[in-house]
Amino acid sequence: MRLDPTTAAGIDSPMGAAQELLAEHAGFGDDVERPLLDLSQAAPPYPPAPAVVERIVEVATTPDGAGYTPVPGIPPLRRAIADELSHDYAGTVDTPDVVVTAGCNQAFSLAATALAGPGDEIITPLPYYFNHDMWLRMRGVRPVYLDPDAGLVPRAADAELLVTPRTRAIVLITPGNPSGVTIPPAEIAAFAALARRHDIALILDETYRTFRDTRRPAHPLFADPAWRSTLVSLHSYSKDLAIPGYRVGCVVAAPELNREVLKLMDCVAICAPRIGQEAALAGLTRAGSWRQARTAEIAQRRTRLGEVLAARPGGFETVSLGGFFAWVRHPFTDRPTSEVVRDLLLKHDTLVIPGTAFLPDDRRMLRISVGRIDEAGAATLARRLTAAGR
Repeated sequence: MRLDPTTAAGIDSPMGAAQELLAEHAGFGDDVERPLLDLSQAAPPYPPAPAVVERIVEVATTPDGAGYTPVPGIPPLRRAIADELSHDYAGTVDTPDVVVTAGCNQAFSLAATALAGPGDEIITPLPYYFNHDMWLRMRGVRPVYLDPDAGLVPRAADAELLVTPRTRAIVLITPGNPSGVTIPPAEIAAFAALARRHDIALILDETYRTFRDTRRPAHPLFADPAWRSTLVSLHSYSKDLAIPGYRVGCVVAAPELNREVLKLMDCVAICAPRIGQEAALAGLTRAGSWRQARTAEIAQRRTRLGEVLAARPGGFETVSLGGFFAWVRHPFTDRPTSEVVRDLLLKHDTLVIPGTAFLPDDRRMLRISVGRIDEAGAATLARRLTAAGR
């Protein structure tokens, strides 16, 4: 058979590559003296809230627990999402603005497909999230890279220089994946103004919004009655509610865009899984204190990681830290990053993701997830990085 050349030209999943590398790790699951320290994925280190588990069990035993839902999602969940966003952003989000998806990756893929086609362009800051870049390229959409300064905060003024007649959207992730950088609200507002001037969309991936260092609104856009003309806000409940396997996210956008999203949704998944939607609804409505405690726990883990990396063990240097990630420069100027990552795993039992998964070139960067960094994990990481740098 003949494969589509545009899809075939896409890279394989970096997470898949990490799993393949794990298969080479001879001590995986066996060596109690040198256990694996898996810092590759932004997986919550704790189970879901009891209220969520109880609801999952309840739904699984009902006659329609495995049935289809309406394509946009179950109405109570859409309403709960709209209510929470309206509260958290001091703005107005209505139920018709919300389409529930099978995770935020699907939310991005559907929204980007509704906005851009082959030959179009979408501006995305570096470092990019690899699934965003993969999807655009396999769709024939050209990613146009905005390379921020050393602080890694993208600036709207710089992005405006990249806008062309083919530009359909600008993508921002805040807090960043992989950088962890939180974009200031004023800068997000400047991006929205830029998008409005050029009649393009601002796609704002807010997967890690609850893991910021503040409870203030992440941006002022939902308080603007005209937000629907520009903003496409994407959300995930995988980390927030510790239900990554249940696949729940959403697109929050104008009903006109959501109509196109629903056409695509009906073709690729029909609807997000019912069990996941019910789990998310329980988490949003019954697990408020649990969510706050888990956010505080991740903040503590992030602090521990920052303290460990501040000493630059083995010459590994923190470039940025926030949300769920540290973006770290390794000290080896004469070795490709893929080789450094391989040695960290096979020689030092530590798995991270190479920065080349998030960049068009090798800048000696690594992405480290904070999820597994408890007190013991932080000490272990310090020892292993020190040994790796010798």
